[in-house]
Amino acid sequence: MRNRTRVTGPAAVLFGTAAALTLGAPTASAAPRPAGVPGPETLGDPVFPNLGNDGYRVSAYHLDLAYDASTRLVDATVTLHLTTTEALTRFSLDALGLDIRTVRVGGRNASFEQAGEKLRITPATPLPAEARATVTVEYGADPRRSLAHTAWVPTPDGFAVCPQPHSAHTVFPCNDHPSDKADFTFRLTVPSGLRGVANGRLTGTENLPGDRTAYAYRSRSPLATELVQVTVGDYVIKERQGPHGLPLRDVVPAARAEALEPALALTPDIVRWVEARLGAFPFETYGLLPCNSDDVNAFDFTGLETQTLTLYKPAFLLQEEKSIGSHLMHEVVHSYFGNSVSPGTWADLWLNEGHADFYGLLYRYERGWADSLGLTTMEARMKDTYARGDQWRATSGPVAAPNEATLFDSQRYLGGVLVLYALRNEIGEDVFNAVERAFLTRFRNRSATTDDYIAVATEVSGQDRSGFLRDWLYGTRTPRMPGHPDWTVTPVTPALVAPQHRASRPHDNSATL
Repeated sequence: MRNRTRVTGPAAVLFGTAAALTLGAPTASAAPRPAGVPGPETLGDPVFPNLGNDGYRVSAYHLDLAYDASTRLVDATVTLHLTTTEALTRFSLDALGLDIRTVRVGGRNASFEQAGEKLRITPATPLPAEARATVTVEYGADPRRSLAHTAWVPTPDGFAVCPQPHSAHTVFPCNDHPSDKADFTFRLTVPSGLRGVANGRLTGTENLPGDRTAYAYRSRSPLATELVQVTVGDYVIKERQGPHGLPLRDVVPAARAEALEPALALTPDIVRWVEARLGAFPFETYGLLPCNSDDVNAFDFTGLETQTLTLYKPAFLLQEEKSIGSHLMHEVVHSYFGNSVSPGTWADLWLNEGHADFYGLLYRYERGWADSLGLTTMEARMKDTYARGDQWRATSGPVAAPNEATLFDSQRYLGGVLVLYALRNEIGEDVFNAVERAFLTRFRNRSATTDDYIAVATEVSGQDRSGFLRDWLYGTRTPRMPGHPDWTVTPVTPALVAPQHRASRPHDNSATL
């Protein structure tokens, strides 16, 4: 841990912290003591080591975006409320492809530079440890800008955003890591005739000069940056009621609202099914956003679980129920695993995707719908998956040890389901269900790691499960399946074991399709 030095003078007044006077003036031969250090530009994520920043934690963001339909550009201001964890002479935010105009810290202009995907900020006065500070960044953005990776999805009438896993900072400067969840409010100013929508609930609408409308939103629960949704377009809002009075709102392209209604009407029963297994829905609202784009280049996956509002490709939702129902369930389950409880690191993605596929498959098989392999039971699908276990471990790594290229491989999806299936067989269905609920309750509105899940499984089951789960999650060979000693693993084919250099996108490999 770095030494922390208290700051005297204006900084102590500005940030409301206690400051100790330095005894004696420095002499010509004595170097002045540093008022802090530059904050680390990483949180040490094992998959994305350059993502996130240390030295502070963010408690809240206010995102103010104004969209110009004639230029298709965005003028924006983001305000962050943060608390330092050590004395800082400089700190950084993640930012890529944004035209930064001004930065203020505590209301005072700060110097800044953009270096790679970092926005380095040097406040007028160093920040003491454990100080609260307000950071305001004014910037411009072009949703159509070509970048190495981007969250922007341009549409004919506006845009939506797909931040997962590491692209929220192409939309707004932030500490872009799921371990630093924060409160969010939004103000979206758009031409009248279009609608701006964000996470959470609408808190106000204001008509402005120049035939413009501002929409304000607030999320009741904290968000990880990768779960932020901001969309502008020619949308209508369709409201309905879910179980226990849960407000449901769908944000639907006006021209396709009638055609999409059969899919949207499925949500109440889907939420009811998952609540019976995982407990009350964790957020203040839920709904679907069929983004007004079927462009496979801009939007090359089926769905994405931005918090309280799942993004979908509209054409996918025009299919019959048995073709989309289990995927709708997959995304609703993400409200619990992935959103309410976010991954502590991106190596913990299997907690999100394994659980979402696990319950999505259960939902499918309960209804007698065959899966993509023509199988109709969980046991049959898991036997098939088990046979592939060693091959997947060779090509994609163990379930809980991905790298950037293999992050969204089937190993995190079906491989994660196999781990959960093995645990349920080992400890019994009732104890397994108790583990699931205990984990969700303990880490609600927080981030959790694989170690956290192992600890809860051990505590709730009353027996140390760490060796069992670590073999399944980190082993290079697939363990024996409890209850199925006859199941066999297909030997690894050396010709299929090769480095992967592709950039996977979320949900390409969902088993529920």
